[in-house]
Amino acid sequence: MQDLRVSLVQGATRWHDPAGNRDYYGGLIAPLRGQTDLVLLPETFTSGFSNEAIHNAETMEGPTVGWLRAQARTLDAAITGSVQVRTDEGVFNRLFFATPDGTLRHYDKRHLFRYAREHERYASGRDRLTVEWKGWRICPMVCYDLRFPVYSRNRFDVERAGGLDYDLLLYVANWPAARAQAWKTLLPARAIENLCYVAGLNRVGIDGNDLPYSGDSAVLDFMGTSLLSMAAEEGVATTTLDGAMVLAHRERFPAMLDADAFALT
Repeated sequence: MQDLRVSLVQGATRWHDPAGNRDYYGGLIAPLRGQTDLVLLPETFTSGFSNEAIHNAETMEGPTVGWLRAQARTLDAAITGSVQVRTDEGVFNRLFFATPDGTLRHYDKRHLFRYAREHERYASGRDRLTVEWKGWRICPMVCYDLRFPVYSRNRFDVERAGGLDYDLLLYVANWPAARAQAWKTLLPARAIENLCYVAGLNRVGIDGNDLPYSGDSAVLDFMGTSLLSMAAEEGVATTTLDGAMVLAHRERFPAMLDADAFALT
C-alpha cells in the first residue's frame, strides 16, 4: 500500500441546480489536477438533500455520470459523491466512484433517512461496495449509513489477502448542523472499531429547506486521531494517508482476530 492523498471538497451545494453545481464543484476541484489521488464530493452534490429533487433525477446516461468520468480523467484521480439516479427499480441516492481509466462503480444508499421521509420517495440499496484503488481497499457510504455500525463493520477473513474488508471507510453527507455532535462522535468511533482510516465529507451553507450545515469534514486515523479537520467554510483540503502505519497498527493490535463473525443480509 503506497501512501494515498485524499481531498475533501466542502462546498455549499446550490439548491436544485445540477448544471450550476457541476460548474461550481468543477471550479473547486480544478486546482487538484495531479495533486491528489482521491476526491470526495458531498451527498447529492448536484441538488442538495431534497425529496423534491426526485422529479429531476438523472439516468445512468445523464450528464453527471459523464461529468464524473471526465473529471477523473482530467484530475488523474478517483472521484466520488452521490446524486439521485432513476432506474427501472426506482430512484436511488447513488454514490459513484469514478477512476481515470473510465471505470465507474456505484453504491446505492442503504439506510434512508426516515426523519426526513427519504424512505417514502427513494429506493433503498442492497449491497455494500468495496473498491480497490492505488493498492487500497475502500468502502464508500452515504450520510445516514454512519449511524449503523454493523453495516459498516470491517469483517475479517484469515484466508483473504489483507484479511480485512477495507483500509479506508468513506462517508459523503448532507449532515445538518443540528446534529453535528453526532457526526463528530461517530466518525472516530467507526475508525477505532474498524482499525481503518475514515474520511467524512459534509457540505456547508444553508439549503432550500433553510437547514444550516456546519461542515466539520474530517479525516481520522485508526486510533480516531484527527489528521484533517475543516470548520464551516467552503474549501478544499488534502491530507496523505500512510499505508504502512495502518498495517503496523493491525499487527500490533489485532482486535479483528477477536471479532464476532456475521453475515449482512
